[in-house]
Amino acid sequence: QVQLVESGGGLVQPGGSLTLSCVASLSTFSMYAMGWYRQAPGNEREFVAGINSGGRTDYADFVKGRFTISRDNAKNTVDLQMNSLKPEDTAVYYCTKYSGSYVSPPFDSWGQGTQVTVSP
Repeated sequence: QVQLVESGGGLVQPGGSLTLSCVASLSTFSMYAMGWYRQAPGNEREFVAGINSGGRTDYADFVKGRFTISRDNAKNTVDLQMNSLKPEDTAVYYCTKYSGSYVSPPFDSWGQGTQVTVSP
């Protein structure tokens, strides 16, 4: 079982920025696509951003132009840089590892989640 550990969540004002980071305990990290999902209270978990093994990225429409996903295969990390944050971005953000090299289910593992709260 791959362990995914997220960090970087917190409280930020509207318009502010946060960077989430996820480290994976996986020696073959570079072979797999990784992604970020989020879940707000009362809502289903939703896709935010993904990056395939070759570095190609994909974003949900509601974060395009504001969020950037990146990976460092030497460090086994995937980051989510979040800019121009809005109150509606408030959610628990989860890191996930896809079963293959493309940003497409199924998933192998999920992190424990990190809370992001956007509020004045």
